[in-house]
Amino acid sequence: MSGALYVVATPIGNLEDLTRRAERVLREADLVVAEDTRRTRKLLSALGIRKPLQSHHEHNEAKSAPIILAELQQGKAVALVSDAGTPGLSDPGVRLVRLAQEAGIRVVPAPGPSALAAAVSVAGIVGEEFTFIGFLPAKKSARRKKLEQLKDRTERLVLFEAPHRLAESLHDLAEILGDREAALLRELTKLHEDIRRSSLRALAVEAGRQTLKGEITLVVAGAEAAAREDRAGLEEELRERLAAGDVSLKRLAEELAQRRGLPRNYVYRLALRLRRAEISAPGEAPPRENEA
Repeated sequence: MSGALYVVATPIGNLEDLTRRAERVLREADLVVAEDTRRTRKLLSALGIRKPLQSHHEHNEAKSAPIILAELQQGKAVALVSDAGTPGLSDPGVRLVRLAQEAGIRVVPAPGPSALAAAVSVAGIVGEEFTFIGFLPAKKSARRKKLEQLKDRTERLVLFEAPHRLAESLHDLAEILGDREAALLRELTKLHEDIRRSSLRALAVEAGRQTLKGEITLVVAGAEAAAREDRAGLEEELRERLAAGDVSLKRLAEELAQRRGLPRNYVYRLALRLRRAEISAPGEAPPRENEA
């Protein structure tokens, strides 16, 4: 293998997810650069591979990067791995890649497992686009500020979260983004793989009842999809209430608008259209816009 920095995707859970190419690169590399050398040593041991390991993470990258660069400049083949999945997503790998490129060193991807791609593929959240957010800020005020910036995004949002912050983050997501459809994916490809799709509030309640362990990814519906879901639910409730006839159109609009956090005029106009289309008896004059 020629001298270069090889960016190698490693299993996110199941060892069988490792590609044949990734295994070959790890076997032939002169040095393996790892986020956590203890975890990577276990992977290499399972494959029957013994290689020199260099630690490279957010707390030592300023010191370790020159050491790795010197190895690369000597023409050595260096394999860069993260704890799990594809390097460069929420880890310091991207900085080493940039440093190597700036030094004129070839950077070669050895693609494979990714929690991001795996989560989106099985989440069941409809959408053509998604944005990867990574980890939300740990502090509540910073997290809520970040969510305020994201609440109008129409594409799906993909996030990582730590188990001990999950319930609080889900609560903030539901409060600021609205009670959107979301998927919680835990321990993907591992023995206790867990995939749940529900509303953000329901997921927050579940997370509050039990402390979930393991690697967690969230896929949240975008604002546009959430609006469609909200309207579908609102229309269904309006039809039921209009059929029951237990309250005036004006009172009904006020009640549902307040409960769902929607403009009263929007709810009133929608109720009016539904009443005209489905409730009015044959020959009956349609209600006027200002009907109470």
